[in-house]
Amino acid sequence: MAHLIDTLLLLALPASGKSEVRAFLASHRDEECRGAFFLGPTVQLDDYPYVHLMRRFDDEAERLGLDRPFFGSADRPFRDGRDWLTLVELLNEDYAALHRPAPAQPPNAAEHLYGRIEAAATNHGIPPRIGILPAADRIRLFTVLEPECRSVAADLIAGIPASLEDRTIVIEFARGGPDGSSMPLPDPLGYRASLARLSPDLLERASILYIWVTPEESRRKNVERTDPDDPGSILNHGVPIDVMMKEYGCDDMAWLIGRSDRPGTVTVEAHGRTFHVPVARLDNRDDLTTFVRGPRNGWPEAQVRRLRTGLRDALEVLAATNR
Repeated sequence: MAHLIDTLLLLALPASGKSEVRAFLASHRDEECRGAFFLGPTVQLDDYPYVHLMRRFDDEAERLGLDRPFFGSADRPFRDGRDWLTLVELLNEDYAALHRPAPAQPPNAAEHLYGRIEAAATNHGIPPRIGILPAADRIRLFTVLEPECRSVAADLIAGIPASLEDRTIVIEFARGGPDGSSMPLPDPLGYRASLARLSPDLLERASILYIWVTPEESRRKNVERTDPDDPGSILNHGVPIDVMMKEYGCDDMAWLIGRSDRPGTVTVEAHGRTFHVPVARLDNRDDLTTFVRGPRNGWPEAQVRRLRTGLRDALEVLAATNR
């Protein structure tokens, strides 16, 4: 018997259709989502806002004549690959926050959010980067970034519901490795590394919906979706080509599914335990999702039916194994 999915990890290479799937699901009434997709009203988490804030900090630091702490340049990958685990730590914190009463807006949102990023990085062995800046430089940076950080903090707080009863938590992130890599991808790259750092409570409740496109198609769609005037947007942000090749040139999801000792799952060794996380794939190699980027009143009915069917079939598999 199928049940509502508790926690859905929405995973894929960049521009594969994750955000379009979220927008498509959001276009349905709650009762439609329950009946067709086995989802309660969704609560959304995503690590991209933190990546954007890290790039914004770098941009402003460079403008002030300081070194960029997170990325080599505006179009380069992370300086320290362990920041992939920094992002997982932040998602763990956001997931835990959903289970507590919503906090008040922090009085200094930039200091608060960058303090969280710094602490999360330190937990994964990365030396302090923001904390070693002179106080005057930190104040200048936080002042410039405060309006944007206040908006991000407000969105996080607004996303915490009064109750999680009968709701589905959707957590979106993308992971990968350099083009041409052999498997397994080395720590801290790929889904294997990041899944193993998710909290045990999250892993116990999670299922994976993987949206499947080729790396080549991911790169093509990344260029197609990029709007340079809207870089902080979930739907319209673009990933630099150097990052696409070095950090998303491939991913390890097929390898993880193929090596699992229980069919229909990804085996995650973490916290001294073995988790078998149910997994289903939405095959988006023959594009099912791009139409969602257009005005809803212009969505072609045939394409709506194709996406609805593909999603329903994949999510029904996960709902049947929901724990």
